[in-house]
Amino acid sequence: MARSSVRGEVPAAEETRSPGPRNGERPAAGSGGADDGDSEGNGEGNGDRGRRGRRALRWSATILAVVIIGTAGAGYLYYEHLNDNIKKGALNIGDAKDRAAAPKANAAGQTPLNILLIGSDARNSAENQKLGGAKDTFDTPPRADVQMLLHLSADRSNMSVVSMPRDTLLSIPKCTDPKTGDTYSAESTAMTNDSLGRGGPGCTVATWEKLTDIHIDHFMMVDFAGVVSMADAIGGVPVCVDANIYSHTSSGHGSGLKLEKGTTSVKGKQALQWLRTRYGFEDDTDIARTKAQHQYMNSMVRQLRENATLSNPNKLRELAETATRSITVDDGLGTVSKLYDLSKELKKVPTGRITMTTMPWQYSATSSGRVVPKPADAEQLFRLVREDIALDGKDKKKTPAAEPVSSDPAAADDRIAVRVENGTRTSTTGAVRGRAGDVARALVGKGFTEAVADSSTVLSKDRTVVRYPSDDLQGDAQRVAKSLGVPVGSVKKSTSVSGVTVVVGADWASGTTYRAPAEDDSTPDSAAALNGADTTACMHVDPDYIW
Repeated sequence: MARSSVRGEVPAAEETRSPGPRNGERPAAGSGGADDGDSEGNGEGNGDRGRRGRRALRWSATILAVVIIGTAGAGYLYYEHLNDNIKKGALNIGDAKDRAAAPKANAAGQTPLNILLIGSDARNSAENQKLGGAKDTFDTPPRADVQMLLHLSADRSNMSVVSMPRDTLLSIPKCTDPKTGDTYSAESTAMTNDSLGRGGPGCTVATWEKLTDIHIDHFMMVDFAGVVSMADAIGGVPVCVDANIYSHTSSGHGSGLKLEKGTTSVKGKQALQWLRTRYGFEDDTDIARTKAQHQYMNSMVRQLRENATLSNPNKLRELAETATRSITVDDGLGTVSKLYDLSKELKKVPTGRITMTTMPWQYSATSSGRVVPKPADAEQLFRLVREDIALDGKDKKKTPAAEPVSSDPAAADDRIAVRVENGTRTSTTGAVRGRAGDVARALVGKGFTEAVADSSTVLSKDRTVVRYPSDDLQGDAQRVAKSLGVPVGSVKKSTSVSGVTVVVGADWASGTTYRAPAEDDSTPDSAAALNGADTTACMHVDPDYIW
């Protein structure tokens, strides 16, 4: 093919409410600040933030239950009526350049499936308003108070779920509401649950893809009413506490949950209380609440698979009605048939191969009570999901798929335009100064005379990567990577670049020859993994809430 004088020339550069006090320290009642925004009271509180805080209900169990059970039997239960119940929305409303690349098929031609589960605090119906409280918040912009990424392995042997604390601070990309055309500018530091109010669930999907670089295939979102009706439909969900608990304080904090020590089957309002309880579990943080929700979800999945009452047509009809009325899905999942097909795929996974985790986090150094992704551990967890590595450690050792040989051979070194960007910044440390320039000069010394440093861009990338925008530049990108010692597996096609681009990650803070870190495919301890078949899980009760 004909080549220009410079190949691929690159143009010139152009918050869970607070997880709570540290070390379990209880704030003074009515002290204000972030903690007041997480009250679980009866709908009366100080200001909109306080009222918003009482929306801390977790709907993920319901969504997971919907897709696990599917709509079995719905084929003969007024199919079109159920289809009409389902609400639909655009999958990703961010910029195309922020989209993560779709995963490649394995040797058997199978691909993994990633579904973002979203729990909305919307007050858009009388039933949701009654459950959520705070009358003056009716029909206000919703927040994504629950966010869980469900990853189904390519061979359907295992499933991984990653929760994100709702008060996580991160960057939210520009999003455009497909219904109104309104555009929401990108934010460099914002609460992750704010993403839902920026055009809908498609913005939450865009936010996850930008953070994790994991391609998301579908989303499912459920509202307030789903939790109560779903728990009732399956006859209750067994949960456990290690002491009598009453989640209530004289100042109005607490969900009102009151249980005796041991295992109790909760449904209706009590199930809702379990999912929203923060005060009374462990150190009274939202992280403890997430742990309780994982226990609930695992138990609910077991109930859905084992409960014989679900063979009753009336129970199936009730569950199908509940599921389809409660959910919003992307356009690709917008029929009962598609949901049922998805459920069949999910039910292939044994309960013992389901792993629930929480995104590794640490407290923000700049915003009291907020959290940020824990740099190395969070990226490790995201990488395992991206590379379809089971979080339970039971995978057979996989041979990495070979990067396909480019159909367009590399140009001569001195004709490949290369931009080098500094991605050494982390959530706890600033960028290493001069890294883009160091690597660009090294490339020039190796004969890549068109290599330039882009000092206008400072990124956060745990691992060094070489990106290229189109297939005709793949060979060039592989050639640049080889010259630097970057493994071919770190050469990625990306629409976020306009030419061959080297992003120097935090794993290459010095030197001009890259040395790839040894691969560790174990799930970080900080992810707090819980196996789906674990029937011994029991929430520890804060002694201050024992009755």
